[in-house]
Amino acid sequence: MGPPLLLACLLAPLCARGAGPAQPSAAAPGSPQTWRQHEGLRRVKRAWVIPPISVSENHKRIPHLLVQIKSDKQQPGGVIYSIKGPGVDEEPLGIFSIDKFSGKVFLNAMLDREENDRFRLKAFALDLGGMTLEDPTDLEIIVVDQNDNRPLFQQDVFTGRVVEGAEPGTCVMTADATDADDPDTDNAALRYSILEQGAASMFSINATTGEICTARPGLDRETMGVYNLTVQAADMSGDGLTTTATAVIYLDDINDNPPEFTKEEFSMEVEEQAAGVDVGKVFVHDKDLAGSPNWLAKFTILEGDPEGAFAIRTDPYTNDGVLSVAKPLDHEVRDRFELTVSVQNEQPLEPTAPASPRALATVRVRVRDVNEAPIFRENPRRVTVLEGAPPGTPVTTYTASDPDTRQLQTLTYALLYDPADWLQLDPHAGTVRTKRELLHPSAFLQGGWYIALVLARDDAEPPLSATGTLSIEILEVNDHAPLLQPPAGVVCGRPGRGGSLLLGATDDDRPPHGAPFHFQLSPQHPQLARNWSISRFNVSHAVLAVLVELPEGPYSLPLLLRDSGTPPQERQQLLNISVCHCGRDGICEDGVLAAATTGAGITLEALIIILGSSILLLVLAGLGAARVRGRRRALRKGLLQRSRDDMRDNILNYDEQGGGEEDQDAYDINQLRHPELFPPRAKPPVRRDAPLSSAAPPASRKLPSGPSDIEDFINEGLEAADSDPSVPPYDTALIYDYEGSGSVASPLSSIVSSLTDEDQDYDYLSEWGPRFRRLADLYGQ
Repeated sequence: MGPPLLLACLLAPLCARGAGPAQPSAAAPGSPQTWRQHEGLRRVKRAWVIPPISVSENHKRIPHLLVQIKSDKQQPGGVIYSIKGPGVDEEPLGIFSIDKFSGKVFLNAMLDREENDRFRLKAFALDLGGMTLEDPTDLEIIVVDQNDNRPLFQQDVFTGRVVEGAEPGTCVMTADATDADDPDTDNAALRYSILEQGAASMFSINATTGEICTARPGLDRETMGVYNLTVQAADMSGDGLTTTATAVIYLDDINDNPPEFTKEEFSMEVEEQAAGVDVGKVFVHDKDLAGSPNWLAKFTILEGDPEGAFAIRTDPYTNDGVLSVAKPLDHEVRDRFELTVSVQNEQPLEPTAPASPRALATVRVRVRDVNEAPIFRENPRRVTVLEGAPPGTPVTTYTASDPDTRQLQTLTYALLYDPADWLQLDPHAGTVRTKRELLHPSAFLQGGWYIALVLARDDAEPPLSATGTLSIEILEVNDHAPLLQPPAGVVCGRPGRGGSLLLGATDDDRPPHGAPFHFQLSPQHPQLARNWSISRFNVSHAVLAVLVELPEGPYSLPLLLRDSGTPPQERQQLLNISVCHCGRDGICEDGVLAAATTGAGITLEALIIILGSSILLLVLAGLGAARVRGRRRALRKGLLQRSRDDMRDNILNYDEQGGGEEDQDAYDINQLRHPELFPPRAKPPVRRDAPLSSAAPPASRKLPSGPSDIEDFINEGLEAADSDPSVPPYDTALIYDYEGSGSVASPLSSIVSSLTDEDQDYDYLSEWGPRFRRLADLYGQ
């Protein structure tokens, strides 16, 4: 016999089509029948393929027998059946169950095809010891759909738009719906219809797609602007469950109605000289959509205003025409106007609109007589004044006229705006003069123009005034000669590459009295042309070139610079040139000399080298000066051995390195030159910068016997001070507060306590020598 077989038994009404050659065994009517494989057949892998089992959703008889499975190796009470899968031991749980001894599979809950349309289970057959008798077999349960879901529209309200006057068949929107039932059955076959849309029946709907289109002509927004349709969707091809939605269709406006005046004539009045004021309104009516371009009106003055004294615009809120005064009106010239005004839409009429004549209206305007303000016939008045004009220079006579010729009125004038207070005005004649010199440049000038306002007032009741603008152009005067920039430079002493320098110039005058500048060697020194030449580079620069090889050293070249003003200004200036040693590339090898003598015409790399060298020199000079200053302080404190009576009313410069014979007024070096004339000190001064020590002070040194020994004396003292271990180093804080006693100088606090120096006599500064001559000039009488 072949391998063990797993048999499935189905209910007779469900499985009859799959019986094949198997014969049903004797069973009671209505009970499940057993399916078996013919004993003569041999299976390869599976005993039998069970066809899918169908069960209707919403089945209410619970529990309901679905199928019975049996093993061909069944022994009475010796087989245990089980099933696994969704609906059994997986979510959703508890829907199916099996009798483990009989193999009957039951439905235990109502099914919903919209949630699960099928279940795939596994069936097992085990002996009492848990051993597998048959291979697991697939058990598929299909849920049969029922029409238990109504159609649902995608939204409750559908909105669409269509222009008025649209042709029939113009589609507006699609009202689509869905059905949750099986789409392969009639349960989800939808049909659309319009239940209600009014008496006109202007729209139709496609029964299959739900697309809504126009059904007939005659859509007029001015008659009905909105249509509300009730749309229905039904399943079972229109015979099943139904649902409804609302479709709202708006008609878009077209310009099919021209504007019309509410009446044929309008009357208004306005005061003379009232420019820019509104005179009145002309009223129109348009049936098109308010606020749209099809409704917006445009007005035109056709006749009665050849001078353009009036203007008419559209009120954007009311669509009425607003007539205003564009130019001042004069009652004495014309006191009445009769205007012909037309109106039309901003947008042209649609070709389908009925033809109509252009709307016209007559507007009568009366001009009222009033007192008129003075008028400046020339406004603004433009005049010119030379820069630097002296006070009292006449500028112009700026007067106004009174248009009220029939009234005797007097005009007076005043400066309404004079920001720099440069002008003075005759109140009766209107003559303008300068009050002070007009300077340029000035913060009150705008592009070389000075703006002032003149006020003219009549003596009517009430008085009226007018303002005139006086624009004064300050003409530039060529009063500055060009200035050489830079005044020094460095060139190589070899003609050709490196033997040239770029020169520039500046001028305080504005164009056209500035550039182009003219550079030339001084005509007073014609011999310079043998060694040097100047050629123009651009309007503001020139190139100085070496013609022959020159020795190194400084040179002073007198140059003549001239601007392009009228008349031209020229200036002779000295150009300090340092001729340096040239390298192979025509570049000065002495970077320090170049940094000290030039400020322009160098490359970026040379500028960086110069700056670095300068900073290094400054640092070294500062360190050297600090060391020398420290040594001098030690010398003054410990070696010069000044007596208590040696404090004089002098200003001592402690960091001076020698200035020649002029320094003899500030330093008394006779003690070094003639020490025999000064008695020795009884006791050397105490060094306040040294710590207290019980060590014996060093023995006093012998003073120099003559001027030739002074240098040795100072060097020995300096060496002794440097090697003295009893004093702090020079980079520590030193206290210099010993000034002796009996000083005739006033304390420093007197400087603060004195608020003025009017009673201070500085004549003694002139007696201190040339070094204090500048102070004597500043503070002396």
